[in-house]
Amino acid sequence: MQGKVVLPVVVLGLVGVAASAFFLVREHTRTYRLVLASGGSTGEYYAFSQAFAEVVARNHPTIDLEVIETNGSVENMELIKDNAAQLALVQSDTPVQPPVRAVALLFPEMFHLLARADAGIDSVADLRGKRVALMPENSGSYALFWPLAQHYGLTAETMTTLPMPADQASAALATGEVDALFRVITLGNPAVAELLQTDAIRLTAIDQVDALRLSLPYLNAQIIPKGTYNGGRPIPAADLPVVAVNALLVAHEDLPAKVVNALTSTLHQHRNELVAIYPRAAMIRLDTSGDLGLPLHPGAEAFYRQGEPEFLVEYAEPMALLLSVTVLGASGLLQLRSWLLGKQKNRADSYNLEILALIDVIGQVQSLEELSALRKTLFDILKQVVIDLDVDRITSESFESFTFPWEIANNAIRHQEAVLQNRQESGPKPEARD
Repeated sequence: MQGKVVLPVVVLGLVGVAASAFFLVREHTRTYRLVLASGGSTGEYYAFSQAFAEVVARNHPTIDLEVIETNGSVENMELIKDNAAQLALVQSDTPVQPPVRAVALLFPEMFHLLARADAGIDSVADLRGKRVALMPENSGSYALFWPLAQHYGLTAETMTTLPMPADQASAALATGEVDALFRVITLGNPAVAELLQTDAIRLTAIDQVDALRLSLPYLNAQIIPKGTYNGGRPIPAADLPVVAVNALLVAHEDLPAKVVNALTSTLHQHRNELVAIYPRAAMIRLDTSGDLGLPLHPGAEAFYRQGEPEFLVEYAEPMALLLSVTVLGASGLLQLRSWLLGKQKNRADSYNLEILALIDVIGQVQSLEELSALRKTLFDILKQVVIDLDVDRITSESFESFTFPWEIANNAIRHQEAVLQNRQESGPKPEARD
């Protein structure tokens, strides 16, 4: 009966261990295909995202990043919220959605106000009555322009604003279709550099950062260094004060911690590879000391706290498998022990039954020859029991219980042997002959 119960338990245990091992192997060999929402194809977000995807693929073959073109930060945040994208680049001022978590602070993005030299624009306030090209309406640049304009007393009614893709906006400024172009972008953007190579277009300072921070606390003061866009004929001609926000890499909160940890470590440990593809990645600041505006993803937090994955994060799955194997193994061993003890007891009981049957026969034997055969059988049983004891087919307790009936049987043979010998000696004597 115990054998019938034990076998299914052992089989189920082995199946459980095999299943755990299968899922562990599959998890470690699984390819994560993730969507990374960037920005317009001519923007810095898209260029950085393409470089990042290449470096990730080179160092983490199980992570496949698909970079998609978008209209910018606002749309990207919505894509993360809907889980249509698992990663995104956003500006630090972008309204936070509940499932979004921060991964890394990347680089500062400067406010660039480019104006035609003949438009009479020397400050943001001079945009009144002018035609201003803006980035698409779902972009971070578009969202940032309006609080900046409001600070300088400007509204949609005091100027003509024209949202459009970045390449069209650059072309419109170059041909004079607009008087100014506003973009929030990292330093060294090729499209911006190309526009500034003639005297017809120039950069405009954006100061008053301390006042702006009263209503826009995510802004910080920055400088566009002299000669950033041309060193021979310095553009700008002197250090130019501007304001900036930070670019953030964010992720959906449901993205596995180990995946986010690998992505975060790529930014840090393979930064030189990123810079080789995208030089402006040299400005990446892996610094989480400031307020990022949203909580860190657990995988990123583990990296920043220890420089490597937490032990429990890194080895959670192997530890879970080990625990499962240990529990199943212990249960299996207990069941196996119970089964073996039952089997040993059954084997000892069979020997005892043989001895009892032998005792019944001994009393009926009528010849010393038959009794001698029974004695041989009795000692053969003893020999087999000793062998079974030696190879653990029966326990020492069972052997001790066996010796009692065996001694009874042996004594019974001796008694019957004496009876038969006496009978032979007292039998009729042969008659005497004359």
